[in-house]
Formats: sequence, structure tokens, C-alpha cells
Amino acid sequence: MIELVVYGAEVLCPSCVNLPSSKETYEWLEAAIGRKYPNQPFQITYVDIYQPPNDEKKQAFAERVIEEDMFYPVVVLEDEVVGEGNPKLKTIYAAMERHGYKTSE
Repeated sequence: MIELVVYGAEVLCPSCVNLPSSKETYEWLEAAIGRKYPNQPFQITYVDIYQPPNDEKKQAFAERVIEEDMFYPVVVLEDEVVGEGNPKLKTIYAAMERHGYKTSE
């Protein structure tokens, strides 16, 4: 089972004014991926970059998002950045399929 981590913040990044919030993107991805890969378990986690959980790896990446001025939300799949700012489902699906996920279509 893979883990997707969506790093974001309550406040929209300055370049993302007309885009959905990080939390909305997280919820949208969870629903879209669940429909695309039914009965194939995956974990999706939301991490607030300003209040990351007590997990060293997630804290370090949250700091990187801030320090490198990355466009958030940043979507990470198994340590690979697969989306930034306005993540594309096609890119995320391709990354999941490289990890063995099969489409239901």
C-alpha cells in the first residue's frame, strides 16, 4: 500500500489565488483516486506545513516546502513529488500505476 501525502496550508499560496485550497485538493484527490482504483488500498494524508505532525520525515518535507517556496499543495507519492500548486490527476495516476495500481476502466 502506498502513501500519498498532501502538504499545504490554510492560507492559499500567493500564486494559487484562484485554485482550490490545499484541504479541498486533498479531499478531491482522495475521492478521485478511490474511484479510479477501487478495492486497491492506499493511504492519503494531509500535512499542514505550518503545523506538521510529530513525524521527522513529514516535518522535514514541510520545512522544505516553506524554505524552497514551493507552490502548495505539494503532492508526494512514496518520496516523489507528483504535483505542485495545481496537481494533475493524470500525473498522479501515472505514478500510482508505476507502483502497481490498475485502473478499473
